[in-house]
Amino acid sequence: MDLNALIKIIEKVGRIEIENITITADELIINIPSAPPIVIPQTPSIKEKLVEEGIIEIKDVPELDWEPPVEKYPGYIREVQFGKPKSEGGRGKVVKIGGQKALYRFEEPQPNPPVVTFDIFDIPMPGLPKPIREFFQDVMEDPCEWAKKCVKEFGADMITIHHISTDPKIKDKSPKEAAKLMEDLLQAVDVPFVIGGSGNPQKDPLVLEACAEVAEGDRCLLASANLELDYKKIVDAAMKYDHNVLAWSIMDPNMARDLNRKLVEAGLDPNRIVMDPTTCALGYGIEFSINAMTRLRLNGLKGDELVNMPMSSGTTNAIGAREAWMNNPEWGPREYRLPLWEITTGITMMMCGVDLFMMLNPISVKTLKEIGKTLTTKPGEVKLNTNNYEWITAKA
Repeated sequence: MDLNALIKIIEKVGRIEIENITITADELIINIPSAPPIVIPQTPSIKEKLVEEGIIEIKDVPELDWEPPVEKYPGYIREVQFGKPKSEGGRGKVVKIGGQKALYRFEEPQPNPPVVTFDIFDIPMPGLPKPIREFFQDVMEDPCEWAKKCVKEFGADMITIHHISTDPKIKDKSPKEAAKLMEDLLQAVDVPFVIGGSGNPQKDPLVLEACAEVAEGDRCLLASANLELDYKKIVDAAMKYDHNVLAWSIMDPNMARDLNRKLVEAGLDPNRIVMDPTTCALGYGIEFSINAMTRLRLNGLKGDELVNMPMSSGTTNAIGAREAWMNNPEWGPREYRLPLWEITTGITMMMCGVDLFMMLNPISVKTLKEIGKTLTTKPGEVKLNTNNYEWITAKA
């Protein structure tokens, strides 16, 4: 059958179905005329039928006055200060967290916005994901320059220094060497510090004690005291040299309360405690962190004075999620995935009452700080300034 015959058949019947056919041609052009639009008859809905039959009557719903369910709490969250003004012997910059009398912004705006502290390390960290190393590759050999870059280029309000090299399994640097670096950092920038060790339970109390001494009166945060090390030595150093203490526990409100009680019994002023109940990243147990942090915050607001301290989040844990750093084109560019993972984790913790965020990526820090500002205002008073993110887009 030739093509002309096929066309004549189609013209007569209007429709033809072909099965098991093979067409061999250099070029095949089929012109199909546009069919008239198909009109589907509209059937009345059940509601329309009921209205027509007079079974129901539609009336305008009047506007109702509605107030959000504001909870009044008998307790409060303690306010903790980092740094001191020069008039009191400090270096000038002061940061405060805590002080809330409610959990949610619609109940009562916070007196202090959440604060983000930039993580830096005393040795280069080649294991950091590339999207973060790109920001700090030029300063990772010098912690003081690293701190300066965080302050001058990225507007850091606080710096967290991790003395990783003091770990006996890495470089086993002495507490004296860590203290010397701490002195240099205090001279390099004027923002308050969180002072961290390496995570070694034997070495950390000695390192924190030595650093606390050279930073005397500067009201730093010693990170951290927990039940696995000599927390009494850290408490003694905090009270002797005028510092605060990070109380770290593992996602258990009862454990956090017990640790706080032991720190207070060891002589620590409860107004110098910041709790860290551990932050799990988005998709990696974040629901457990939500549970622990919300319970701690609510118990504090209800009047439990052993847990009414501000909370800290190691939000940087989010960059360990494989969805954040793994090179997988199907998941999109890592330059965006990684900060989004850290931001989402941080916002989640913020909604649970966290006051202090330890973070690495400048994009994440900038975003979380902008969002945090809104918590100090009534809903509708402040809008995020998206124009501030031009440099982020260019960098990413």
